[in-house]
Amino acid sequence: MELALLLVSMAAVVLAATAVSDRVGVPAPLLLIVVGAATSYVPGVPTIHLESEVVLLGLLPPLLYAAAISTSLVDFNANRGSILRLSVVLVVLTSLAVGAVVEWLVPDIGWAAAIAIGAVVAPPDAVAATAVARRIGLPRRVVTILEGESLLNDATALVALRTAIAALSGGVALMDVGVDFVRAAGGGLVIGIAFFALVAWLRKRITDPLLDTAISFLTPFAAFVAAEEVHASGVISVVVAGLLLGHKAPIIQTAQSRITERITWRTVAFVLENTVFLLIGLQLDWILADVADSTLTTERIALVCGATLATVIAVRLAWVYATWLMRGLRANPLPASWTFLIGWAGMRGVVTLAAAFVIPEDAPHREVLLLVAFTVVAGTLLLQGLTLPLLTRVMKVPAPDPAEDALARAALLQQAADAGFARLDELDYDDHHGVGEQIRARLDQRTFAAWEQLSTAVGEETPSELYARIRGEMIEAERSKVLKVRGKGKIPSEVVSQVLGMLDIEESMLDAGVEARAGVRNGSLAFTAGRQCDDLQSHPAVETASDPACATCLADGTRWVSLRQCLECGHVGCCDSSVGKHATAHFHDTLHPVMQSAEPDESWRWCYVHNLTG
Repeated sequence: MELALLLVSMAAVVLAATAVSDRVGVPAPLLLIVVGAATSYVPGVPTIHLESEVVLLGLLPPLLYAAAISTSLVDFNANRGSILRLSVVLVVLTSLAVGAVVEWLVPDIGWAAAIAIGAVVAPPDAVAATAVARRIGLPRRVVTILEGESLLNDATALVALRTAIAALSGGVALMDVGVDFVRAAGGGLVIGIAFFALVAWLRKRITDPLLDTAISFLTPFAAFVAAEEVHASGVISVVVAGLLLGHKAPIIQTAQSRITERITWRTVAFVLENTVFLLIGLQLDWILADVADSTLTTERIALVCGATLATVIAVRLAWVYATWLMRGLRANPLPASWTFLIGWAGMRGVVTLAAAFVIPEDAPHREVLLLVAFTVVAGTLLLQGLTLPLLTRVMKVPAPDPAEDALARAALLQQAADAGFARLDELDYDDHHGVGEQIRARLDQRTFAAWEQLSTAVGEETPSELYARIRGEMIEAERSKVLKVRGKGKIPSEVVSQVLGMLDIEESMLDAGVEARAGVRNGSLAFTAGRQCDDLQSHPAVETASDPACATCLADGTRWVSLRQCLECGHVGCCDSSVGKHATAHFHDTLHPVMQSAEPDESWRWCYVHNLTG
């Protein structure tokens, strides 16, 4: 009963602290560490010893898997060089540098124990950096690099730690280190691919979303344990399986299974991530109590902790800037400000603390090494985590632009719709009920709604917003009627649940559209990415008419939603969400290929011929 009360209390604290963090503007991981540390000194709160097995076997696999399945394999591969330099080379350099500092300050600790604590504090956390980075809106490429690094660096650190512990117990040959690393990396890769193949094979034959999600729960633990059993890297095995399964999900899973798995793992990750940081804070009281019995002076212990924290920060900054200088002459280098933020976002987390407990109890000054690990975790999270948002603003690093995202989303949906229409034209079917026209109308409505999200008009309700408002009111009335019928008990409860579920799905789609529009800010909007066609290249953006109007709409007495200007002749017409669709009609009449938005502060273009945005 006491354990149940403890778990419920921890869950309540996590939820409360997360809700408060949104109000006070402090990232939840940082607030939870402070809360946990303060709670550890509250009388009556039991002392919680975070065992390494609980973290490495119980928490690490699902956290890694949840991050891996949501990470883009395409983006990961595009930044693999930066990721590998951070997750492999930097971890080794940090381990050696910290080992040298600790051995210098505490000579009787020995090189093996010093390098062991270096390996412990070397890897940034798989959760902390990206949790803070996403909250403050760092550029997506920066987030991708941080995510990729945190997925793989634990493997390098655990191999280094295993080697140092072996040296503590009787020495290890340099050749053994190389063989161990190759076996860990290669074995983890092979086992990860094998689990991907197995799960993919199962998913192609399983359509039940619940069974599919249950398989996904088993996958990270099975992949981790299988790899560790043959002394390979369980971390790499889980990451490889997760990356591949996430990348192939649209092919090997049903739509219901993907939706169920996505929501389930987001919930699991949310609970575990935040619980982890609360557990870190709860370790403070007993770690300090153990350090009180150390033979080292308080001043020396503080010096070791402070020097280690400074070393991990300095080595990371030096390495990222050294690699930035070496790659500065190559194509598509990161800006200097982005590079600094990557160097500063080296927050450590629960894996560092759990790995510290793996150090043998008979290791010299083990209690001090545990405090060093706690200091690095808390220090990097509080020092770097709290200052990262300020540095981002001071250095004027741009966050992902919701307006550009909306433009890219609209362009992609337009291309997808065109592909769907092409397939519809190829199909051979008897349509005596006008189904084809219904499909075209629904697809047009979806595409038009995406383009309408770009509108910078203030106070104007677009057709899709009007539809969402009216349909939302109707759904509320429909739900009320269904609930009244349910209360009479004459309709089977399963049927009522199905109808309510249908209304919920439709309402969630309406809410998603409204949220997407709300996230698009007013301001300059230009499309700067993607493939360019010859027509777009030959029709660059121009200064559109200062007071544009659709002459045909004025003549017909109709209203437009947004305006588009032909880059061939300057004709201004209304968009496809408008009643007349006069811009598209102008293209069909003249075959002028490229139009440009004539809305204020918008310079994006659209090629009617190739269905591309410029």
